[in-house]
Amino acid sequence: MILDSTDTICALSTANGMGAIAVIRVSGSDAFSIVSSVFSKEIVNQQSHTAHFGTIKEGKELIDEVLITVFKNPASFTGEDVIEIACHGSVYIQQQILKLLLSNGCRLAKAGEFSMRAFANGKFDLSQAEAISDLISSTTEASHKLAMQQMRGGFSDEINLLREELVNFASLIELELDFSEEDVEFADRTQLNELLERISIKLRSLIDSFSYGNVIKNGVPISIIGAPNSGKSTLLNKFLKEEKAIVSNIAGTTRDIVEDEIVIEGIKYRFIDTAGIRDTENEIEKMGIQRAIEKAGKSAIILYLFDASEELDKVKQEFELLKSQLTDDTIDVIWVANKIDLLEDKSKLSGIDCIKISASEGENLEELTHKIIEITNSKQSQEQQVVVTNVRHFEALTKANEAIQQVTNALEMGIPGDLVAIDIRQALHFLGEITGEISTDELLGNIFSKFCIGK
Repeated sequence: MILDSTDTICALSTANGMGAIAVIRVSGSDAFSIVSSVFSKEIVNQQSHTAHFGTIKEGKELIDEVLITVFKNPASFTGEDVIEIACHGSVYIQQQILKLLLSNGCRLAKAGEFSMRAFANGKFDLSQAEAISDLISSTTEASHKLAMQQMRGGFSDEINLLREELVNFASLIELELDFSEEDVEFADRTQLNELLERISIKLRSLIDSFSYGNVIKNGVPISIIGAPNSGKSTLLNKFLKEEKAIVSNIAGTTRDIVEDEIVIEGIKYRFIDTAGIRDTENEIEKMGIQRAIEKAGKSAIILYLFDASEELDKVKQEFELLKSQLTDDTIDVIWVANKIDLLEDKSKLSGIDCIKISASEGENLEELTHKIIEITNSKQSQEQQVVVTNVRHFEALTKANEAIQQVTNALEMGIPGDLVAIDIRQALHFLGEITGEISTDELLGNIFSKFCIGK
């Protein structure tokens, strides 16, 4: 999407459909003259950030009584002249007003075009624009907090500080090139190495935060893994407080993935019930077991559920078999002994670190829930540190860190300054991509096309 800022655009900014109130947004150099041509009161000379009650007519036909809010450039969301029309929420009224605006010189806005104009006019950078989209789609307290932090510039500030330090040293390296014949060093190599180490540590911290930020944004995936008839489906149903999964005494009932989402203490969790892990000749069950292992490998947390009456040596062997098939050894695993209400000798579990529950009776589920929350919160403190939630940012940070490592290696090897400068510029390029200081029409089009039409 190539930005065309010469047109005056309009769109419905509230949700499609009927409601009590609908808001239509108009932005562009002709916003005031176009709206004035259909509104009953003069608004061109009104002060910015004022509201005006009146009527909208098509000729002599009354369309609606509306409240119009005036925002004069540059003190508006887009940085242009903006008018917001609050009308009654009838779909017919919305369509008639939009039709009237279009016939008087407006163009229908493309997806994300208001935000794209705001970015182009310097109202916020690219990472803040993306945070607006995340804020709109946030469904939990945690995802809302992360989006708000990024929208208010927390992440941008971190990136800009890194770029500023790199730019200063890049300037000194470039200056050396101008005096290459005199063999002069303006950039202290010791200080440069210290700077690179600080930047690399910060980049790694931001990169590592993505695993936490991503699950907060999309939901923390928790796989319930264990042998057949260990109570996995019963536990899922207890968490969800509904009969989501079929519960049966017949081993191998669950052969496909069953999952659903719940919010616990402001964080969204995706609980996943899987096929029981065992040796089987049934081809369909084998496929279910393979899917279970794949899901476990992509989880943030695994609840390894076992029947408390089973021999512990057998349980441990089954877990080691599962563990050997997982490629990620950083996944947190909570051992959960189920059916303790049926266990006569509870001392047999004293030799294993596990949470003892009865899924059918709901016993000790609070302790298990508390453990899940504790693990999630230990990943990262979103209150105190900047957290990366965007895949594009994660990839750019990773590439920037690789470029920094190349600079470090080049300095250690005594590589000439002109080659070192190339790697520094590469790092600056990738950091600039995050905030939009380095951008292309293709990149901007891809980002803003995912926004709402009225945003």
